[in-house]
Amino acid sequence: MNNKHIILIVIILSTSFSQSIFGQQTPVFSNYSANGVIINPAYAGFYPDMDITFTSSGQLNKAEGSPKTMSLLVNAPTSSDHVGVGGGAYSDQIGVTTATNLFGTYSYKLFFDADSSNWWTYNPHVLSFGISAGVMFFDENLLELGINNDPNFANNISTTIPTIGLGALYNRERAFIGLSASNVLGDALSSEDNINVKGAYYLYGGYRFFTNRFQEVMVTPSALFKYVSGAPMQVDLNTKINYKNIFEVGAGYRTDASLNLFVGLYLFEHLRMMYSYNKTLKNTNLTDSHGIVLSFRLRDGFSRPD
Repeated sequence: MNNKHIILIVIILSTSFSQSIFGQQTPVFSNYSANGVIINPAYAGFYPDMDITFTSSGQLNKAEGSPKTMSLLVNAPTSSDHVGVGGGAYSDQIGVTTATNLFGTYSYKLFFDADSSNWWTYNPHVLSFGISAGVMFFDENLLELGINNDPNFANNISTTIPTIGLGALYNRERAFIGLSASNVLGDALSSEDNINVKGAYYLYGGYRFFTNRFQEVMVTPSALFKYVSGAPMQVDLNTKINYKNIFEVGAGYRTDASLNLFVGLYLFEHLRMMYSYNKTLKNTNLTDSHGIVLSFRLRDGFSRPD
């Protein structure tokens, strides 16, 4: 067995993909706020203009079998102020395992009286409920590992899994909180019996405030709790600093002992680009990773202070 096979095996075992396949429906993003519709379907149609977002992470990693994620998302309002839609595709690859997801989302929003303070960005006082439906294409190329005389690795696995997600989001001018389940069906409708794919549960929230009375610099500390049955709870603690929707920087810590850093630029009125860097803080076969996010918002684009 060569070094390539050894590395692949170690990565799979260290991420709980062994005799029975344990998976998650949603990949891990350094900046989850840029991928809200994946985390929570209630985020669909949140803004009054359509968003198109492309995300890529880990593609430059040189270590064999290291995680790689990619997504293309659309998030849009409808002719009804109360209804939003979204959808897209995303892929999560680690070792010899690849999960590709196609999904659509629907949300219904209840609006309340706006906060009396004057704020330059769009953050309505709203309670939103969402549902997503999709399909996961799950592939495990076990024969690539070259493990002989073990029935658990005797055949490749390929299965199609229908998915249903649910979520709720409460947002005010300064604060927000969300609760969601990425796949309430798990692997119940899978075409394969020897897998164990479970959806993730998310609870997250944050608070926005300004550093001075001119409201030029907005600071947003936030926290995300992620739970998958049979795995330790993961916690992301983040802080983002935004200067008048011209540029933003942020940092965060994830309880798997990794540090997340990002910087974003609003290149044009309609285009935002972010670069992220994930630094592993403990000895592991998984390496540091780089990522990008490109967001294009139609019509009025990204608002700025008057």
